[in-house]
Amino acid sequence: MAPLVRPRRLVPGDRVAVVAPSGPVVPERLDTGLDILREWGLDPVVAPHVLDRHPRFRYLAGEDAARARDFQQAWCDPDVAAVLCARGGYGAQRMTDLLDWDALRAAGPKVLLGFSDITALHEAFALRLGLATLHGTMIAAQAFVKDETTRDHVRATLFEPGSVRVLGSPDARTLVPGTARGITVGGCLSLMTAGIGTPDGRGGMAGGILLLEDVGEDPYRIDRALTQLLRSGLLDGVAGIALGSWRDCGPYERVREVLRDRLGGLGVPVVEELGFGHGDRSLTVPLGVPAVLDADAGTLTLEVPALDG
Repeated sequence: MAPLVRPRRLVPGDRVAVVAPSGPVVPERLDTGLDILREWGLDPVVAPHVLDRHPRFRYLAGEDAARARDFQQAWCDPDVAAVLCARGGYGAQRMTDLLDWDALRAAGPKVLLGFSDITALHEAFALRLGLATLHGTMIAAQAFVKDETTRDHVRATLFEPGSVRVLGSPDARTLVPGTARGITVGGCLSLMTAGIGTPDGRGGMAGGILLLEDVGEDPYRIDRALTQLLRSGLLDGVAGIALGSWRDCGPYERVREVLRDRLGGLGVPVVEELGFGHGDRSLTVPLGVPAVLDADAGTLTLEVPALDG
């Protein structure tokens, strides 16, 4: 794995587009998130179909073609410096193949922010465009609108990325000791496994620092997903693993047993509860940048800032 192209950091006055590639958005949270962006000095524009809901599949934010069109128009707008996802949920994979990837590539590097279901887009942008992206909370998500620490970390990453090079959490603990260097990759476990065999599925993660987290998955389902990653060969040569939150996945001691059983045999450093993912408080982590994972100290240190400039 090689480092990916980093887009430039944001500055006050930048126009940012808000899109909904996945699930339906709560209007009140969206309004609050937009107000926060304006307080930061940004100029947010909302894509036309962000508040749509699919007429049959109510778990989708509008028709696939409309969500794809919103995303592509936002990305290809030369006045837009960043595309921020309003929420996760489900649906990004349904619209990924509707995007014109040549047009997205021609539009140049920009910031893409989101996580959870947006993992599908992170993987597609890494493999199709060679572009580093930000695994961080969506702007209409509870953590963004309710938690100041989460917002502050998003803001620092966007505007002052050099100030947040060391990522960690008071709850971080060593699952397997050691230190490793590699390129950050990963996201939501269930989306990483769902990508296997698709046009955006990786052939391997050798040399990667793999980030994994999920929400609402019973321990046996986490076991199944990790076993699929192992059996597929995707984890062969991985340098280290950073684990985030496992909210609503059952008692954490049971989750930890599965994580230790499935990942401990890889012989690489593993740190748990690093502070990213679906928790009430969440770090923003760049994907596609070189970093050092210190499982003993419970830190992930970026060798370069998340964004350029």
